[in-house]
Amino acid sequence: MKFNKRLIFFLVISVLGISFTFYAYQVVYTPNILVDREDRLLIIKEGDTFKDVQQEIHEGNYAQDLISFSFLAKLMNYDKQVKPGRYLLKRNMSNLRAIQLLKSGAQEPVRITFNNVRLIRELAEKITRNLGMTPEEFEAALIQFAMSNSYGLNKENILVMFIPNTYEVYYNISPEALVKRMYGEYDKFWNDERKAKAKKVGLTPLEVSILASVVQAESVREDEAPIIAGLYLNRLKQGIPLQADPTLVFAVGDFSLKRILNVHKEIDSPYNTYKYAGLPPGPINMPEISSLEAVLNYYQSDYIYMCAKEDFSGRHNFTSDYKEHMNNAIRYQRALTIEQRKGAALKKR
Repeated sequence: MKFNKRLIFFLVISVLGISFTFYAYQVVYTPNILVDREDRLLIIKEGDTFKDVQQEIHEGNYAQDLISFSFLAKLMNYDKQVKPGRYLLKRNMSNLRAIQLLKSGAQEPVRITFNNVRLIRELAEKITRNLGMTPEEFEAALIQFAMSNSYGLNKENILVMFIPNTYEVYYNISPEALVKRMYGEYDKFWNDERKAKAKKVGLTPLEVSILASVVQAESVREDEAPIIAGLYLNRLKQGIPLQADPTLVFAVGDFSLKRILNVHKEIDSPYNTYKYAGLPPGPINMPEISSLEAVLNYYQSDYIYMCAKEDFSGRHNFTSDYKEHMNNAIRYQRALTIEQRKGAALKKR
């Protein structure tokens, strides 16, 4: 009788032991995350608790068995070590591997890119799109940097600090760290070779960026950018106002404006390059690297006038002779009038 009891006890303990071992193995090693599904990102925000992580995993349907994930997470003390970030959870991941990833803080980088920007608020919207900060937080950090740096950057010209490209940062980077990172990229771009070219052109890196923004706004065809840059450099050296229409558009603040009228040329603004000679106080857009290079490697000529070609190809006629320039302008205006009449006639049909 005693033997039977011992045997039964032994069998029960063995079964329980085997069951526990099997369950423990399943909890730790068997696939539980995104089972037979595609890899996905899990975003944990600044200040999120373990309860928030559980809720995100549950609502996002990441885990097949949330209880086993939560159980192991607590055993591994992850519930006390939640780290914000952007994590790539992979198909058929085990609880162990997923928790190890989340505990390590090994995030998936965020690629940020920005271009076609004229104003700080536009930049703030674009650069923070996939980051754990608001556009307002980034803008506040940028303005603070503009007011306190010793690099000659201010609220008017701070956009020159942003070289349009693709950069990798982490989701939970702070606004201050992101601004610092962008200045580092700007400083890296302006290496000794480019600084030497800027000096040879007769401009500071900051002035190159401002002029490049004007060149970019005037260049429909990229191959004309160095020619336009050379033309504007000739005007700067001779003290002739740039008379660049895009700077007036910026001064007006209406970026849908297609045609500059005489009334616009009377606006009292430092961005009115018809009224004031020299460069405006800041860029009128965020110049691409190609536009910066166009200024640094400008085409040498004696051109000081340009006018859009009458074939509407987006190209320009360049000249150093005022009379020739006026003839070019007359041909363009005549072609423009004909096109407008054609457009009006088509509307009547």
